[in-house]
Amino acid sequence: MGRLFLVKGGQVPMTDIIEHTESKHSEPKHSESLTRVVIRFAGDSGDGMQLTGDRFTSTSALFGNDLSTLPEYPAEIRAPAGTVHGVSSFQVQISDHDITTPGDAPSVLVVMNPAALKADLSRLEPGGMLIINSDTFTERDLDKAGYTENPLENDSLNGYRTVLVPMTSLTKEATVPLGVKPRDADRSKNFFALGLISWLYSRPTESTFAWIDEKFSNELVRTANKAAFTAGFNFGETTELLDHRYEIEPAHMPSGEYTNITGNTALAWGIVAAGQLAHLPVFLGSYPITPASDILHELAKHKHFGIRTVQAEDEIAAAGLALGAAFAGHLGVTTTSGPGLALKSETISLALSLELPMLIVDIQRGGPSTGLPTKTEAADLNIAMFGRHGESPLPIVAAYSPAQCFDAAIEAVRIALKYRTPVILLSDGYLANGSEPWLLPDPAALPDISVEFATEMNHIDDDGNPEFWPYLRNPETLARPWAIPGTPGLMHRVGGLEKEDGSGNINYTPENHSKMIHLRAAKVAGIANDIPDATIVGDEDADLCIVGWGSTWAAIDAAVQRSRRRGTKVAWVHLTHINPLPKNLGAVLKRFQKVIVPELNLGQMTRIIRSEFLIDAKVVTKVAGLPFTALELEGAIIEALQDPPTAGDPGVVASSVLVSGDSEQQGAAQ
Repeated sequence: MGRLFLVKGGQVPMTDIIEHTESKHSEPKHSESLTRVVIRFAGDSGDGMQLTGDRFTSTSALFGNDLSTLPEYPAEIRAPAGTVHGVSSFQVQISDHDITTPGDAPSVLVVMNPAALKADLSRLEPGGMLIINSDTFTERDLDKAGYTENPLENDSLNGYRTVLVPMTSLTKEATVPLGVKPRDADRSKNFFALGLISWLYSRPTESTFAWIDEKFSNELVRTANKAAFTAGFNFGETTELLDHRYEIEPAHMPSGEYTNITGNTALAWGIVAAGQLAHLPVFLGSYPITPASDILHELAKHKHFGIRTVQAEDEIAAAGLALGAAFAGHLGVTTTSGPGLALKSETISLALSLELPMLIVDIQRGGPSTGLPTKTEAADLNIAMFGRHGESPLPIVAAYSPAQCFDAAIEAVRIALKYRTPVILLSDGYLANGSEPWLLPDPAALPDISVEFATEMNHIDDDGNPEFWPYLRNPETLARPWAIPGTPGLMHRVGGLEKEDGSGNINYTPENHSKMIHLRAAKVAGIANDIPDATIVGDEDADLCIVGWGSTWAAIDAAVQRSRRRGTKVAWVHLTHINPLPKNLGAVLKRFQKVIVPELNLGQMTRIIRSEFLIDAKVVTKVAGLPFTALELEGAIIEALQDPPTAGDPGVVASSVLVSGDSEQQGAAQ
């Protein structure tokens, strides 16, 4: 995560066209001004590409650029070195204006070996800059990557501006004189690449040197990394391969204090803030699982805020611990991904029956089963909606950007506490690992979500004696009282057997069971009166409306803006409250002739909209382990407007985005 930085100024119009002007300087190394650039670092999973991308991102954030990132790495702990399966990549877009996505296609691709070239070349935009570590294109490395001939020696790279840099040997030249062994020197080549790109895009160097000093305690390693970074920076200045550098001015953003933050960190901070706003201690029961583990790691750092974390022996135990903490008066939280959510389903059902507040965080990934642990998807909506036994509705909140994960966490906790119910908060791997600048909120402006525990009797029995009824409901919210165990006189029974409304006694009668089923459903449905109405972004008189949820927000935002700048009328409604849906959503969507729903699944939200509102919504699908690009959704908008309105065939798909190796190499990036 980046350090804090300050920016001042107002908003500027957003643009997706690279505008550049030549500097008036006559020196060979003049500067060219850009409004934005998309850079992708790719190499072996041991080459430090995540660190390189993160450092470039943090430096750009400190400089004041707006940015968005897309880290990608293999699921294997250590895939075979030099193979395509072991390629780790980091894509970042930086700009001088407001952006929301990491870009459709990189303008610059830095590859550290043949496998990275083979894996990611198809992503580079036509005519883009390709910077290659030429030292690694040996016969052995080419063979491991699956090349039958050396791409540096044929015409396969003719469509790109190719720059061959012997990064490995130059790194060794810079570090071996310091006493670094040649094999150890090889580990610093990512800093050479970072130095070269830092020169190319006029990044300040002070923060990188300070970070190296802080990060590496071994003096020799620290010195070697600095030397490699400096060698890469100086190479850019002196080589004839690069005739000039580029400048991207700081973005004009609202005044305030910013930090570069990932979705998982923002979500963890949101949980910390929610505990403070509710005046409750926070308990996290969690079992490590990709891509949710970072939340456990981050929350474990904040014991001074009353955070207790337990790494449980399995997913079921983690959920049970969180529910037990909720019974004891804590804010009970458990974090997981799709496979863990399935295992937690029985405990979530119990929490729903007990009517206790509990937060279940699901950082979605590609499935089913182990699936694609390090790749993104948003296909857990069905299990979030229906993955429990019996009639068991619960509220669902979906985050839509890395920074907004903070607000989503607070909102999910607010609902859980106010309505005494488990709440599922959906994020995904794209949001979890991606980052963007976040304007730190004023703590005084955050909502008060404090709760009052039951401390007194609340009912009179037939003999006139006061007693405590654990299921005597608030008439407005239908929430039951929350009594901490040990409160004098408030002993009560909880468990999974059906309870009698009011008294909480076990009651098997048909009438009571029907009443309790309807009460629990009405409580969740009533939350619709306590959430914002659906609002339209864009053209209210458009024929087409896009409905988004979750992390599709970024690509939809860019696609809608591009389409409207071309003169195409389009409207957009984005959902953060998934269950219940905004109470005006049906009326809003019925105003439009056509509705499309981009989803990183095969149409789970689309089916909900069709069944709830009898609207002929069409799905735009992508299940490739990657987020949508704005270019893909621009195409879906064009296709939807060209198609005539159709009657409600649930199998009709407006556009299915099936991503292959060549599908993302064209178009301007947003």
